Amino acid sequence: MSLRPDRTPVTAVTTAGVAMIGVAYGFARYGSGLFLPQLRAEFGFSVTQAGLISSATYVSYLAALVIVGVTVAHVGPRPLIVAAGLSATTGLVLVATASGLAQLVVGLVLAGASSGLAWAPYSDVVQALVPERSRERVLGVLPSGTAWGVLLAGPLALLTTGPGWRVSWWIFAATAFLVTVWNAFLLRRVTSPRQARTSGRASPRWFLPAAAAPLYLTALSYGVTGAVYWLFAVQAVADATRAGAATPALLWTLIGLSGIAGAFTGNVIERMGLRATHTVLLSVIAGAIALLAMAPEHLVAIAVSGSLYGATFMAISGLLAVWSYQVFPQRPATGFSVTVFFLGIGTIVGPATLGAAAGGHGLPAALLATAVVAVLTLPFRPAVRRAPARLGPRTSTRVPSSRHRFEIEM
Repeated sequence: MSLRPDRTPVTAVTTAGVAMIGVAYGFARYGSGLFLPQLRAEFGFSVTQAGLISSATYVSYLAALVIVGVTVAHVGPRPLIVAAGLSATTGLVLVATASGLAQLVVGLVLAGASSGLAWAPYSDVVQALVPERSRERVLGVLPSGTAWGVLLAGPLALLTTGPGWRVSWWIFAATAFLVTVWNAFLLRRVTSPRQARTSGRASPRWFLPAAAAPLYLTALSYGVTGAVYWLFAVQAVADATRAGAATPALLWTLIGLSGIAGAFTGNVIERMGLRATHTVLLSVIAGAIALLAMAPEHLVAIAVSGSLYGATFMAISGLLAVWSYQVFPQRPATGFSVTVFFLGIGTIVGPATLGAAAGGHGLPAALLATAVVAVLTLPFRPAVRRAPARLGPRTSTRVPSSRHRFEIEM
């Protein structure tokens, strides 16, 4: 890749990446969950339909991941990141101006695609512009952009109640456009990776090393648990408390505020290792979801659930990024695209299935079932040593890790 480390400092790359993730996830992806009560009131759809709409937005997310996996080695990360910003901006504008349910859904689907286009390409950006010693730490920081986006969105929901929700979405759209321009300028020197162009196509076996199985299963579970909580948590609190916009906005703000701790995921992995970090994070996020399911009307339970969920959700994003980078060091963006593809499957299955369950048994029951999914993921931990990740002729190299050295066969 073309890189100018003296002109593209690590701080600038990290900040621009955090901002893009914040736009794509904090605004474009999860904003509908924060404003779900207002959207349902204005456009007249049920909880079950909300789950189906959410699943539809994740179909576009999944399609975007496929596009990234197929094209990033040839076009480089910059065009895909810029496309993510434009997709978010356009989708957010469509939602802000929606006059009917059809336009709302189109806007949400287009906005949802941005998150699939944005995250994985940054693995290649980090590889190109960040010194090797800092890569895992930066990869752990990037997902905290979601927390910053959510943190900004929470107070906006308080200031733009009722029909004023459209003002928030206009602010989302304007921010998305500015962040897109910033990334387009900053990453203008990053081109298609030379090694990807010359090493041939990755065979299906390359995507299926033994070490990838628990990674994919964890990503699948994370997709289910994340999509359901983001979509239905605010609605569950609003239904249980009847407190207007104040308490749901408080929950959202606490999720974002605590989620900033996800920026330290790389440091946690360095100290605890991937296996222990995986166990702690999955256990805590299951507890956070279960707590909201059992006591959505109690302010203390809402606050504790939101705080624990925000910190662990963002941290698991970082965990997956670091874990995937270690399993697929040769093509980070391509390997991570496959990982996030499994995450995307979970985000499609989760809202549709558990949204239907909520329609019949209530939102608390659906949230409790989501917590069980997280618990069932606990056995699928990272291996101490990674299995071979094959791409071309068999050679051997050592890939530095946060606490261990792993033998990778190529």
